[in-house]
Amino acid sequence: MTTIFLTCAVVGGTILLFQFVLTFAGFGDGGLDGTGDLPDSVELNVDFDAVDGDLDVGDPHGSSDLFGVLSFRTITAALTFFGFAGMAAQTGGLIVPVQLTIAIAAGLGAMYSVYYLMRSIYRLGQSGNLRITNTIGKTATVYIPIAVDGQGKVQVKVQDRLEEFAAVNASDHALATGAKVVVVGVVSGNTLRVEPFPEPAQVEA
Repeated sequence: MTTIFLTCAVVGGTILLFQFVLTFAGFGDGGLDGTGDLPDSVELNVDFDAVDGDLDVGDPHGSSDLFGVLSFRTITAALTFFGFAGMAAQTGGLIVPVQLTIAIAAGLGAMYSVYYLMRSIYRLGQSGNLRITNTIGKTATVYIPIAVDGQGKVQVKVQDRLEEFAAVNASDHALATGAKVVVVGVVSGNTLRVEPFPEPAQVEA
C-alpha cells in the first residue's frame, strides 16, 4: 500500500502544482480541465447558460451524481488527498482496511470540495455580468422619446447600477422624455419593451 499511496500523492501533487503555476502565470487551466481527459465511459453535460448564469452539471443518461463532478481537476485533487491521507494513516500504524477507508474518504472529500469551489467561483464571476432579463418588471425613465411603434432609449437601475437601453413602445401612446415606464419584456439583444407606468387610482372624496 505504501507504493500506491506514495504514487498517488506524488503524481497528483505534481499535477496540482503544475496547474497552480499555469494559473498563476496567466495560462488559466492550461487546457487540463476539459472533459476530453476523462474515460469514454464518463460523459459530462455542462451547460453554462449565458442568460441566467446557472451552472448545470449532470449526466444526461441518469447515472449517479458522482459522474457530474468528475473533471481533470477534481480527479487530480482526489488522487492527491487519497495518497497523502493514506500515508498519514499508514504512519499512524492503522490496519490496511482503515487506511483505505480514510484515504478514500479524503479523496472523495477533496473531489467534491474542489467541485463546489469551482462552481462557486464561476457563479461569483457570473454575478458581476449584466443580465438584461433582470430589467423586466423594473421602472425606467425615458431618455430619448419613444413614438408609437417607434424606438427610443430608457434609463433603468439594474443590479445596483444605472444603465441605458434601447426600447420600443408597447403602448398606443407616445412616451416623452422623462416619462416613467415599466419594462415588460426584452425584444432582442439589448432592446427592451416598455409601457407607461400605471398611474395610481384616484380616490374620490
